[in-house]
Amino acid sequence: MRMLFNLAIMVAVAYVALAIVIFFAQSRLIYYPKSGRRIIGTPGDLGFAYEAVEISTADGETLRGWFVPVQAATRTILFFHGNAGNISHRMEYLLMFYRLGYNMFIFDYRGYGESSGSPSESGTYLDAQAAWRYLTEKKGIPSASIVLFGESLGGAIAAWLATREKPALLVLASVFTSIPDMAAKMYPFLPVRLLSRFEYNTIGYLQAITCPVFVAHSPQDELVPFAHGRALYQAVRGSKHFLELQGSHNNGFIFMREDWVEALRKFIGMNLSASL
Repeated sequence: MRMLFNLAIMVAVAYVALAIVIFFAQSRLIYYPKSGRRIIGTPGDLGFAYEAVEISTADGETLRGWFVPVQAATRTILFFHGNAGNISHRMEYLLMFYRLGYNMFIFDYRGYGESSGSPSESGTYLDAQAAWRYLTEKKGIPSASIVLFGESLGGAIAAWLATREKPALLVLASVFTSIPDMAAKMYPFLPVRLLSRFEYNTIGYLQAITCPVFVAHSPQDELVPFAHGRALYQAVRGSKHFLELQGSHNNGFIFMREDWVEALRKFIGMNLSASL
């Protein structure tokens, strides 16, 4: 009996210790800026003319990115990447948006790539606002010509920005409903909704978004459940489209590139007059 009691105490202590680790290590579980901070290429390597951009945030951080113009572009993509790597790991998107005939602005959040600082939820929102100001104020691009495109974590950031500005469209690629929802999937044995210090409440942000929304997700996504993509789609109140991808979390769009291009072209074209 005493042995069982001691075992129960050990299990309880281990459980509490794990909960404490999860609570204090959340930032390291969400952001992976060191998984590839070195810039491994530029749009110039693909033959694209581009501008190296440096912008400042409201709290004094310096963000670096690229503005890739396309002649006679009708739209500009403001791209928000996921929680690992940097802008130089998203070259495939440059090709895709070039084929669509859209300008693209992609930047690294604070702490990623060559940007200063350390990532945080409030910080990434300030980064998003700084990127928006760069396009609308410095470049003079009308808000109704800007498409917010977010992959994974970037989708939550893009959705947050869409609640505060008036973009033409919002694209969510392989995006989760919220951090607490994701944590509950990963640690079902812990009270993660009470422990979570992060929200990134994508599904909540969608309640306040009025622009058209394009959602893409793969049933084979091993990180963000397909059900999250479907739930986001269902939460959209206005014009929307769902594209079912094929492949894993990080390469689903590659296997569906033709479908991506055609579906996006049609959806953006359909909503073009409404957003101008």
